[in-house]
Parts: sequence; structure tokens; C-alpha cells
Amino acid sequence: MTQPVPIRRARLRVLAAFCGVGGDTAGYLAAGCHVTGVDLAPQPRYVGDAFHQGDAIEFIRTHGAEFDFIHAGPPCQFDCTLTAGTNAAKRSGYPDLLEPTRAALEATGRPYVIEQPPGRASKRMRVDVTLCGEMFGLAVLRHRNFELGHWTTLKPAHRPHRGRVAGMRHGKWYEGPYFQVYGAGGGKGTVAQWQQAMGIDWTEVRKEIAEAIPPAYGQWLANAFLNRAGLEVAA
Repeated sequence: MTQPVPIRRARLRVLAAFCGVGGDTAGYLAAGCHVTGVDLAPQPRYVGDAFHQGDAIEFIRTHGAEFDFIHAGPPCQFDCTLTAGTNAAKRSGYPDLLEPTRAALEATGRPYVIEQPPGRASKRMRVDVTLCGEMFGLAVLRHRNFELGHWTTLKPAHRPHRGRVAGMRHGKWYEGPYFQVYGAGGGKGTVAQWQQAMGIDWTEVRKEIAEAIPPAYGQWLANAFLNRAGLEVAA
């Protein structure tokens, strides 16, 4: 899938909440945006223009209205499959960040996007866009659902997968065009393979790569918003 091509003018000011090292941020930068990240943990390898360490939801409440666009990807442990079934007791140890994040975003009045992986969290949000690595020719699937606030865009078509994800499962090795970018077990690819699969080259830390989304997703969202809004960014 090709990226939407924006008409260019002044730089869009983007807030990347729960930014990590900035997978989404790199995409917004590629689209010509100025990006400020906020995360509870220190992020010495964050790739954006500015970084604030602190509570992301509180930062949105206090400063969100100062930005043109907000991308929020709250951690999903409260809703993920790791806290379902036999691990359900662990769920109470994680806060539900989806609802307070949405409330904070709505209060800003700014256009925003909420990012979550498929699963229980996605069932509690409006899925306006779903992106997959195959749409961008990446060697990772990495499905992500997005709820769009105060703006809309056409939903892109999902491309058929070219095969299965390579790796060791139940003692058997499976070949495939995609890598599993999570965990540290054997058969999941080297760091270099993860970097190439995701389009992330500024960190070699597996956990940081695993917690990111491909920059191509952020670039697609930025260009879709810019085209829809009739804005431009500086070349």
C-alpha cells in the first residue's frame, strides 16, 4: 500500500502519548510533523523532537490542547490475552488506561487517534482503521486497530497474508515471510532482522522494538489526516 501524499505547508504539532522509543513518532516525523513524546519511563533512545517524562494521561489533560494532533497508544496489559483465562487474576494488577485516555483526549477537543492491538481492548473501542505490516511490504504482521477522534478517513483494504509467521512452535520450525517481534525465546529472529522487519534502526533493545509499532503506520495516519484536513507540512 502506498502512503497518502500530503500537500506541504507548516509542520503539524503532534503529541505522542505513551511514546516508548517512538515507532509511531518516526512515522510522523517522516510525514514532516514536529513530534513531542511523553512516557512514564525514561526513554533515552526516543527518536522525536522533544520528550517529557511523566504520566501521559495527565500530560494530555494539561497540555494536549496545545497540539494539533494526538496519538495515544496506552499499554494494553489490562485487556491483553496474557491476562485472560488462567492469568485473569493478574488483570487486577494493571490499570484500565483506555477509558481515562479517551476521556482526556476528548476534553482537549483536538483530533486524535487511539492505538490498540486486536483483543479485548479493541472490543471496547470503535475500530475505524486497521493497519497490518503486509500493507506496507514489511516482514511483520503487527495488526493494530485505531479509533479516530474528531476526524475521519477511508478505511484501507487489508491485504491477504503471503504465508505464516516464521518461528519455532511446539517443537517444530515453520518457515514464513514474517517474524515474531515479541519475547526473547529462540526462533524469533535476530535483532537485525527485527529492525529490518519493523523499519526501526535507532534501538537495538528487543523490548523497545517489541513494544513499538512500525513507523509506516504513523506515517500513514499522519498523511491521511493531513490530506483529510487539507493541511500541509514543510518539506
